[in-house]
Amino acid sequence: MHPSDTPAVTVIPVADHRDGPYGITAGPDGALWLTFVHSGRIARLTLDGGLSTYALDSPGCRPTVITPGPDGALWFTRFGDHRVGRVTVDGETSSFPVPTPDSGPFGITAGPDGALWFTQMQTDRIGRVTVEGEVTEYRLPGAGGPAALPSAITAGPDGALWFTLNQANAVGRITTSGDVTTYPLPTPGAAPVGITGDGTALWFVEIAAGRIGRISLDGAIQEFPLPDPAARPHAIVAATAGECWFTEWGANRVGRVTAGGEITEYGLPTPSSEPHGIAVGPDGALWTALETGAVARVGR
Repeated sequence: MHPSDTPAVTVIPVADHRDGPYGITAGPDGALWLTFVHSGRIARLTLDGGLSTYALDSPGCRPTVITPGPDGALWFTRFGDHRVGRVTVDGETSSFPVPTPDSGPFGITAGPDGALWFTQMQTDRIGRVTVEGEVTEYRLPGAGGPAALPSAITAGPDGALWFTLNQANAVGRITTSGDVTTYPLPTPGAAPVGITGDGTALWFVEIAAGRIGRISLDGAIQEFPLPDPAARPHAIVAATAGECWFTEWGANRVGRVTAGGEITEYGLPTPSSEPHGIAVGPDGALWTALETGAVARVGR
């Protein structure tokens, strides 16, 4: 790659490393929104570096993945106390309990039906919550028992929700009426985590196999190996020009994969920063949350 094509990487401190920035998304207000998984807070970061934080009602609630909702608020999972949270752009927070005890909500996304859909890692269920807070749960048939670990979830271009099954080594699809289909991965023990849609197909990461995967709407799977099989890719997001960007937790990098499977990687300047969530910002750059208490902006 020509040096002029290499994006600049800027690291912005946002918290103590003990706060554990984890999830990140672009909000409807032109700012980035973050979860601090270890300190039980939500943060709002403007593009010029202004930071506001909002404490949740339980320090141990472990806010994890965050996404814009159809109601103009941000919605997030609370893995530690098994609730789904909501925060307005003014910082007002509320939460809704998941009916099944010890459910472990993790991934969350806005669905095509005006509701939020989320995974329940500890009970092998997919949940749906309306903007009024009404929760419905769907048990995953044949997903591999109580250790299938549904992880990330995203809205697909076909009007369904697609999700990863980390320990069942599969990708799943659920319709808005609750019909479930699963697709096993070709590589044993790949342990898929993050998933995103590019408007045509779904892309996902294989954290244990060091690969990026693509699944078509009819279930055909392709896999693209990373240069470092121990890179531990974690989260993935679709960007422009048919490309997806992803984090490499184990290799301290972010990567880019083209629609044809060509992979490029970029190192992060902070050693052992453990990049987790990744999002396209309002400025068109890529933003990722770092376990070291910062976010990184990748772009020109």
